Amino acid sequence: MNTRSSTPARRLALILMAGVLAACTGMGKAPKTVLVAGATGQTGVLIVRQLQQQGYHVRALVRDPEKARGQLGPDVDYVQGDVKDAATVNAAASGVQAVVSSLGARGKDGPDRPEMIDYHGVRNLVDAARAARVRQFVLISSRGVTDRNHVLNRMFGNVLVWKLEGENYLRASGLAYTIVRPGGLLNEPGGKGEIVLEQGDKPVGGRGLFIPREDVATLCVEALEHPEAKFRTFEVHRVDGPPVSDWKARFAALKPDPRP
Repeated sequence: MNTRSSTPARRLALILMAGVLAACTGMGKAPKTVLVAGATGQTGVLIVRQLQQQGYHVRALVRDPEKARGQLGPDVDYVQGDVKDAATVNAAASGVQAVVSSLGARGKDGPDRPEMIDYHGVRNLVDAARAARVRQFVLISSRGVTDRNHVLNRMFGNVLVWKLEGENYLRASGLAYTIVRPGGLLNEPGGKGEIVLEQGDKPVGGRGLFIPREDVATLCVEALEHPEAKFRTFEVHRVDGPPVSDWKARFAALKPDPRP
């Protein structure tokens, strides 16, 4: 046998074998499953898309699976339920590794008022996540929650008061968490400026601090990727400047929350 002529063939065989072994090695590794609550909302839809782009498997707790499928597509695991119903929330959280909540009340009164969604709904999610032993819970809250006299409380059924109660319940739960407090939400493309992360919920006066929903979605997904984001609460808004290129450093610069 001509050794020289067979060398390329052997090399090709080794390359093919390496590819097969790599494929087999990855076959048993299922993508991390993330439960998204509020998945059909304007921010929730963007979170689902970005999670999928990063290789996560998404489970969505929705009231109407058929309607949700029209928004989010077929590649989502739909669980029919309501965050006010602890039993359906528990079923949705079973087997997931992380939870992202973009819940928001649907008015100041009625069954979906802030008390029932931003507090009781979040509380049910936290309890279910704790029972499922999830690795991380990312909660979208709001800037201004520490100001009980905020105009939004007078207009929308103490919405910020109840959001803060939801935050406090999560912080006291023992779960690893990230709490994101955006300013005003914009329906425009993200990635067009610098995202500023602040702490302390400082009064902003008449300044309009805004951030695109797409940037909030990006931040939530990045928080799942970086342990430095755990046990931190922070406010976010966009300013002119380059997009964030080092999320690890940005999260690490934040102070961890005091332990309850």
